[in-house]
Amino acid sequence: MPVARVVVVSPRLPGLLGPAAWETLADRPLVAVPGAAATAAVLRAAGRQVGEVPDAAAAQARPDAVVLLTDDPAALPGAEVVPAPPEPAGARLLDVVRVMDRLRSPGGCPWDAEQTHSSLRGYLLEEAHEAYDAIVDDDPVAMREELGDVLLQVVFHARVAAEADPARAFDVDAVAGDLVDKLVRRHPHVFGDAGPRDVAAVEAGWDEIKQQEKQRRSPTEGVSRSQPASSWGAALVRRAGRAGLPTPEVADLPDRSPEELGERLLGVVTAAQARGWDVEDALREAVRRYAGELDAAAEERGAGS
Repeated sequence: MPVARVVVVSPRLPGLLGPAAWETLADRPLVAVPGAAATAAVLRAAGRQVGEVPDAAAAQARPDAVVLLTDDPAALPGAEVVPAPPEPAGARLLDVVRVMDRLRSPGGCPWDAEQTHSSLRGYLLEEAHEAYDAIVDDDPVAMREELGDVLLQVVFHARVAAEADPARAFDVDAVAGDLVDKLVRRHPHVFGDAGPRDVAAVEAGWDEIKQQEKQRRSPTEGVSRSQPASSWGAALVRRAGRAGLPTPEVADLPDRSPEELGERLLGVVTAAQARGWDVEDALREAVRRYAGELDAAAEERGAGS
């Protein structure tokens, strides 16, 4: 006797069934292929009996009219199919976590299994730079790939952390949870009662909330020192300006466009190279000195308050 109906289920969200699926499942014998095993487990936990079949052909060969649970919409051509409801945005992120778990688990990839935070940290920077380049190039195909590589690093580090000593362990859900909580806290004009704000007010509010959360004593705290010296210096100048602390003396800037400025900076790099100087190191040392001055100024202001 042919299969009475095929119900397509989500392999990622086993409890996700639409009204038509629940109506179809009522008072009918059920069988599931391996791809629908998670949904079968959910139904069994709710008290339903669900048989197992190796494939759709085996379900079709049964003598009774069953409802087949499958993750493949084309499992039985010509059969009446109840499609799975649309998955919410982000559902494929569950696949990323599942694959990483497989790679790190016994029987997975030996290279992935031996990685640590320290061994992976260089890849995080590398992938972030490649994603940045794809954005600068306005290449959507490359952006999609490189952002995926950045996501891989986030999931990888979270999986490594999940295996750590309990005092230091966290998992990808903790990472996502902290991010959601932070976004909600720092957008009171969206999730709270702060009322509508313009962009300038949003930025000011973000900085105020961040300062309350972090209780930082100096603008240098929390600014990455591993980023390029120009970015490091720019971040410190922005923070110092907002905090009312001294900023470096502004140099004469005769250039009329960023392109002209870039050409002049390239000329400085060329001249420094001819003298055997490293421009990045020179700027980094200047920014490091400025960071020390900011720390001292912040400490002095704190002592006087």
